[in-house]
Formats: sequence, structure tokens, C-alpha cells
Amino acid sequence: MVIARDTQPLTADDAAIRAALEDAFLPALLPALAQATGDLSLLREELRPPGMAPAVAQGGMTPQQQEQAKALALDALRRLRDRPAHGDGRPDEENVRRIAAWMTGSDAAQDYMPLLLEELAPFGEDPRAPAWRYDGKTPFLTAIVGAGMSGILAAIRLKQAGVPFVVIEKNEDVGGTWFENTYPGARVDVSNAFYSYSFAQKIDWPKFFSPQAVLLDYFRTCADEYGVRGSIRFRTEVLSITFDEARCSWRLRLRTPDGGEETLDAQAVISAVGQLNRPNMPKIAGMNTFEGPSFHSARWDHETDLADKRVAVIGTGASAVQFVPEIAPRVAQLDVFQRTPAWFVPVPHYHDDVPAGLRWLFEHVPHYMHWYRFWLFWTTTEGLLPSATVDEGWTDFSRAVGVANDQLRMLLTAWLQAQYADRPDLFEKALPQYPPASKRVVLDNGAWAEAMKRDNVHLITEPIDEITPRGVRTKDGTEHAADVLIYGTGFQASHFLTPMRVTGRGGVDLNAQWGGDARAYLGITVPNFPSFFMMYGPNTNIVVNGSIIYFSECEVQYIVGCLRLLLEDGHRALDCKPDVHDAYNARIDAGNLKMAWGVSSVNTWYKSESGRVAQNWPFNLIEYWQQTREPNPDDYVFL
Repeated sequence: MVIARDTQPLTADDAAIRAALEDAFLPALLPALAQATGDLSLLREELRPPGMAPAVAQGGMTPQQQEQAKALALDALRRLRDRPAHGDGRPDEENVRRIAAWMTGSDAAQDYMPLLLEELAPFGEDPRAPAWRYDGKTPFLTAIVGAGMSGILAAIRLKQAGVPFVVIEKNEDVGGTWFENTYPGARVDVSNAFYSYSFAQKIDWPKFFSPQAVLLDYFRTCADEYGVRGSIRFRTEVLSITFDEARCSWRLRLRTPDGGEETLDAQAVISAVGQLNRPNMPKIAGMNTFEGPSFHSARWDHETDLADKRVAVIGTGASAVQFVPEIAPRVAQLDVFQRTPAWFVPVPHYHDDVPAGLRWLFEHVPHYMHWYRFWLFWTTTEGLLPSATVDEGWTDFSRAVGVANDQLRMLLTAWLQAQYADRPDLFEKALPQYPPASKRVVLDNGAWAEAMKRDNVHLITEPIDEITPRGVRTKDGTEHAADVLIYGTGFQASHFLTPMRVTGRGGVDLNAQWGGDARAYLGITVPNFPSFFMMYGPNTNIVVNGSIIYFSECEVQYIVGCLRLLLEDGHRALDCKPDVHDAYNARIDAGNLKMAWGVSSVNTWYKSESGRVAQNWPFNLIEYWQQTREPNPDDYVFL
């Protein structure tokens, strides 16, 4: 795969353009054409999309509005074809400001202008690339742990800055979660226009939400095209990381591909292992007694043939919602054991191909993909976050946390009622009894309900008592026979960095310092652990508003800025000040207590064992972007 980035010359005749417009996403096409032609009269107030929820078709434009918009778009595309625009492609700031205000219907978008201007940079430019290069005068090595999405990104940015690095990866290839999770139906739940690097945006994604194989191919291609694969040590695992105070550097103990051990010294370490990399196995009596094949969905056993087998699935989280509809048609019997039902957000095109006309427009209209990406950014930032926010004075958190959240609950309940109109017994089991966004919501195109209503599928809500040699016994004494047992029970999200042991200044063990409750300044740095950086660290998970790739790009920009402080000013290491760290986390904790996931009592991987929300970011996306633009030297002690 080659990453297709640049738009192609527009030479199609009117008939071909008309045909493509039938597949267009108009709320982003008109802005793209307004920028490309400089004709802002395309952005008529009567055509402004009224809805900013991401699942609303065409932003809520009426059929009449859509037809008028397509007529305007056809005329603009003709002009682009017949009188190609000249210039360097850089956006005019005032035009972008007016376009963004039309698209969002809000002056609040003006706060996003610096970010938006970065996003709209011409293809081939990368405004977020490091603006400096290390002179190499003093020996310096950065060890990156993990070659998933974040590790590849860190490697690319360090290479651009000329900072020597090595990547340690336990698997035999790049990709991280997209290499390891190969279960049937595995796919991303963020649109690929947003779930991709800003500097390597594809304009030819085959689907709106790519399956695992396509995403793995994308990250492999990025590692190759940006020349970082040669710096990755595959099949090598980090066992421990220890700070050497005398040398002011880190020593990594590694397990090598042949099973031996060696050490590696580095002046800085970037942990890119993420939060969702270690499967969580439930604590159920008798698990080791089951006589048939059993495995976690994140370690799918493709050697086990499920055809005509009796299969038991424990868990109904995001992974199970993806693989259960895939295996249901080919198994003899499927028993699905549910502890807590999920809220489903309707996304009818979740499994759909990107229509040919829309792909053609992405490939021929300058900046169309950028404006489409901004639409997704805005709708999932300003659009959904208020629906998860606790209203002041609201005290009953059993069903909702505020007016907007209650409205969302009613909308999602209506979606479930429509799905189970013919099966009220299943609707009763499927309806959550907690506020939406308290735990992970799941994208849905109807596949889950369709699977649950199959004759060979049984949704079981009776609590599990034990695993037996022949199946699963529930508390009511019923033994549910099974030939294969699959655990769809998520990951050890609150156990950051495990099983590595990280030891900092004064022999302090990081997990001991955390006491089971991980915290970090900006999710990146921790006092007593100099020049040790995390990506997708504590409180950088996003629930209803965005893409983790966006956060990773913010994090790596900050980390590269920290390395610049060291290398240009002659310091050996930097250590986060405890008061800065503590004040930041107090604000994070207060913010999370104003969100559905902070006040609800429902079980969720968002919380650590103490009950604190250790995973989630409670604010909007622009705030994290602003905080990570560059490090403040006053936040650190330099060694």
C-alpha cells in the first residue's frame, strides 16, 4: 500500500461530476470548494447544516437543501476544472475563519484557528514536524518501548529532529493493537479520516471505519515510508527500566529473540505501550478446568475451528460486539454471558465501503478530506462532550447526569427499542441502567441485535458461578454446555506499563509510587522519573470526543520539545516538579467528577481499583493541544 495523499487533476465531464455528487458529504464539500475557489458565496446561510451530531446524515440538511448544495457544488467543480486555481495552496486565514464559522454556526470555532490552519496545510507539508535538529555533539539515545501507533509516531518525529533512537518491540512486526487483535470483525471505532496521522492522511480509505488488516497495513506503510523500520528491534521485550543516578541515564534490561538477556543504556525513554495492551482475564472459579479450547479475544486462536461448535462468550464489551455477529452464523450454539449491557450509538454506515463518488471527490477536490476531518473533529469535541457533562445541582446519577445526558439516554433508548421491537425480552436485557458515557459506548449498525435474535444465540444475564470442564455454570445452577470458551473481557487498563518494572530516583518503583492509581503530568511525565515519558499515559484516554492518534501527536510534540530543552541547553535530564504534577492531577480529578464516568457507580475500566478515574481526559481536545504545544521549563528540575 502507498499512502495516497495528494489530490488529482480534475478533468471529468459534467455527467461524472453529477454522479460523484450523489455520494458527497455536503457539509464538508461546500467549505472545501469555498476554499479552493475563494468563492465564499457558496456558504449560504440557508444551507448551513443545522445538526452537529456525527451520526446525523448530511448534518441534518433537508433534501431541498441538499439539492441546492449539489447544484452549487457542480458549478464550483466546473470552475475548478475549466479554470484551475493557481497559488501555493496555503489557506487564507480570514477565509478559513469565515468557513469554520459557517460550518459550525459558532464563534467558538475561532479558538481552534491555529489548529485548523495546521490541519489545512498543503499536502506534502507537515507543520507539526520538529522545527529544529539535534547537532549530535554529545552522545544521546532515546529508547522507545513499543512499535504500535504511538511508537511509530515517536520514531518518525525523533528521526525528523535528528535525535538518535531505538525502538524495542516485543512482537515480530509493527502495529501494536492492530497486530495483536486479529479476532473476526476487528475494526476501528473512529472514522479513518480522524484515525490517521495528520501528516499521512489517506484520501483513498476503502471503508469509513477500517478493519484490522487495513489499519495494520497503514501503520506498516508509515513505518516503511518514513524510514523508521530499520531502527526497530523486533521480538525483544523490555523487562525492567532503571535510572542510574550517577550517570543520569536509564538502563533497560531486555529479553532478546533467542531468550537471552542484555542491557541497553539510554538518556531518555518513551513508553509507547499504551493502556490497552494486556488482556484482562476475569477471576472465575474453575477457569483452568475447562476441557475445550479457551482464549481471550485479544489472543484469538485461529487454529480452533468454530464451525458447528457450541461456543460460550464471556463479556459484551467493544470487542465482543464486533466478533459475536461474525461468528454467530457459523456456530451451532452461541451463549453470550453479559454482566452489564452497553449503550449503542447508531452509526448505520459503520461497516460500509466509502462510496465511489465520495472517494472520487476526496481524490479530486483540494482539502476536501481536511474539512471532512474537521467536521468529525468538531462534532466529536463540541458536539458530544456536553452530553456527558454533569449538570450543576443534578444529584440522581442512576439514569442520567444532566439534561443533555438524559436527552442522549432517550435517543439511545429509542434506538434500542427499534432494534428489539419484536423481542421485548431482549430489549429488557439490552437496556443499560446507568447514564450514557459512564462506560465505553459502542458503535452500532444493527449487527449486534440481529445476532442476539438468531435462534442459535442466547443472551444470558444470570451471573456466572464457575467454569466447569464442560461449560459455564450460572448462579441458578444451570450448566451451559460449551465446546469452546472465548473471553471478551477487555484489558488491564489501570495497570500501566505492566509487566515492566520502572525504577526511578532513589530506587523508587513507579507502580509502588502510584499505589495502584496511576497519575502523570499531562499524562506524560512523573516526578522521580527523569526524562521518562509516556504516550497514552494516565488520563489521556478519550471517551466521546476524538481520536487517540490526535492525543499521541500532541504528546510527541511535547516530548520532542522536552528533548530540545535538554539537548540545546546542555542538561542531562529533566524531572517533573511534584507541585506541578499534583496541581495538574487535582484539576484532572475535579474535571472527571463533572463527567458521567466520574460520578456513575457502574463498573468500568475507566477507574482504578481505588475508584479514581485514572484513564480519561475530561476536557475538550483543543485544551490538550494548547497545553502540549511546548514544555514550560519552570515545570521541571534540570539535572
